[in-house]
Amino acid sequence: MVEQYRSTKNHRKEFYVSMKLFRTRNGKPEKPFCFRYFKWLLWFSLSFYFFARFLSNHQPSTTKLKTAIISHSQSNVVSRALSESILQHPRNNRGLLKDLKVYIYELPAKYNADWLSNERCSNHLFASEVAIHKALMKSDVRTFDPSEADFFFVPVYVSCNFSTVNGFPAIGHARALLSSAVDFISSELPFWKRSNGSDHVFVASHDYGACFHAMVVRTNAEEDRAVADGIPEFMKNSIILQTFGVKYLHPCQDVENIVIPPYISPENVQSTLSNSPIDGRRDIFVFFRGKMEVHPKNVSGRFYSKRVRTEILRKYGNDRRFYLKRHRFSGYQSEIVRSVFCLCPLGWAPWSPRLVESVALGCVPVIIADGIRLPFESTVPWPEISLTVKEKDVAKLGGILDYVAATNLSSIQRNLWDHKLRRALLFHDDMEIGDATWEVLVALSMKLGRSYRRSRLSSE
Repeated sequence: MVEQYRSTKNHRKEFYVSMKLFRTRNGKPEKPFCFRYFKWLLWFSLSFYFFARFLSNHQPSTTKLKTAIISHSQSNVVSRALSESILQHPRNNRGLLKDLKVYIYELPAKYNADWLSNERCSNHLFASEVAIHKALMKSDVRTFDPSEADFFFVPVYVSCNFSTVNGFPAIGHARALLSSAVDFISSELPFWKRSNGSDHVFVASHDYGACFHAMVVRTNAEEDRAVADGIPEFMKNSIILQTFGVKYLHPCQDVENIVIPPYISPENVQSTLSNSPIDGRRDIFVFFRGKMEVHPKNVSGRFYSKRVRTEILRKYGNDRRFYLKRHRFSGYQSEIVRSVFCLCPLGWAPWSPRLVESVALGCVPVIIADGIRLPFESTVPWPEISLTVKEKDVAKLGGILDYVAATNLSSIQRNLWDHKLRRALLFHDDMEIGDATWEVLVALSMKLGRSYRRSRLSSE
């Protein structure tokens, strides 16, 4: 453009100069050698100049170079250090929780600490009530000023009273203990009464959740008893963190609730994975270990597991692809991490610790429990990491799993082996961003409309 403009403006002068630049051969003008290749030399020079400028402005830092050559084992250390760094500055993440604040009642030891004398209290299936309490105590969302709290956590351990007969949690005392705790907090502070408990949070990590009933004698009549007793009247306005959840109407979830995972020790999971990597060899095609009755007893017109487990044993007990065991084995996690598919059928209640263990150890959970609500469904992409088989289709299980193995198994496994999923379903004593307690707080942040403090602020 510039050359064209200048040649037009100074036509004669430019033309004369141009004429001087040409030699003639055989009466025809010829461009000199340097002129003929001038544009290529110019292009090369400019390219080299800008490329050099780019390199000088984009030199990799020493940190990035070091990161690039870190070994696999060292990367775990770096990842852990990064997580700790983030946790030391949790204010950076408060926006994700909408600046949520939780006040934790300091109850007499008989409601919680005294139960910890039994080591099982903080490690058994229902121990999320202990883990959540411990994590919140150290969490940045905790406030010591109840007047600035959005929610109030009531730490009562009701699952740590173990039956001497069968070792199961015996929680017949739960209602009286909880009622006593509510009487205590309502007499000491005004916050329960001002909202009628609607901004108070309890944990109900039992077979039938907010009905506070556990299967002591393990008969289906227990569900009838749980339903008959119902949710304690004084808690019907509160928020319940419970393992029990279904997509149909049920009296034991007729309360504001958040479905949480059952407790599985993160230390046990890590120990198992340290011996067998999550993407290692899996030589068991289908795995299940647990109660399977050959001749289930008819209780109140119903059968244990709705006969699903019995049908699995009858149909696939002699199928070499199915690794089915009826007896307890303390090292069963080492079997899960070797398995491709892990069966998660209902028992008396629809939920099962197998869901968490399967995901944590990289085995595709096969959920056989019609209508179950799964924990943290808004965060954990269950349809992408698990299979759901209807109870009536359990006899077709072999064909269904063969089809998945031949089609999209690798895709499911890639999704399943994302470490973020393992974190989201495991409770830690020290809360980690993205772990199960964090997910509870995320769910609570969606219920800030129940916060008495927030509602007062919005009306002012």
